[in-house]
Amino acid sequence: MKLKITRNQKAQKGVFGGHKGMTFTLSSRVELTPEEENLVTKYKLENHPLTFTNQNGSQIPKETVSTLMQGTTTEVKDITILLNNEEVIKGACKDFKLLLDVMATFGGEEVIEF
Repeated sequence: MKLKITRNQKAQKGVFGGHKGMTFTLSSRVELTPEEENLVTKYKLENHPLTFTNQNGSQIPKETVSTLMQGTTTEVKDITILLNNEEVIKGACKDFKLLLDVMATFGGEEVIEF
């Protein structure tokens, strides 16, 4: 699995052309190997939630496996929010990779030596 992240920024202009600060953009896309794609299809993980957002006190899925495979872009006005969002996506992909690794071992045998 590869996670591709792109960060961009652009200046915000006011009505009369004045500088109104910066807008930060975070784009992310996951590329899966053919084996990983087969696992996603086999276990029907396309709609498996990877990240969540809070709305009205409830956690609802934000990014799923399929949305990250297609690519997603978020725009924020605060760079610390951008960095936090990036870490959340990285953590979610790390956890998902572990899930895929476990799924790949079903039907086989794992030998652990001590």
